[in-house]
Amino acid sequence: MSELAMVPVLDVRRLEPPEPLERILDALADLPAGEPLCVLHRREPFPLYDLLKRMGYDWRTQGQDDRFEILIWPREAPPSRRESDEGQPD
Repeated sequence: MSELAMVPVLDVRRLEPPEPLERILDALADLPAGEPLCVLHRREPFPLYDLLKRMGYDWRTQGQDDRFEILIWPREAPPSRRESDEGQPD
């Protein structure tokens, strides 16, 4: 089993704003130090990205239409070699 198969997943696709943002921030606060989080969202959460940057997280977003997957990890601890090889968002 790969490292990413064990990443906790938070599905906020059915929640109305601002609840997705609140749930994501709560989940990050509750994670053990250095652990990543995978978020399933129905749209790209642009307001979240600025907060993540200021909080010391990096992320990678994949998806389109109404299904986005956002992998979030602490800047100093990428979740696996594969993600760190792909670079970090601006």
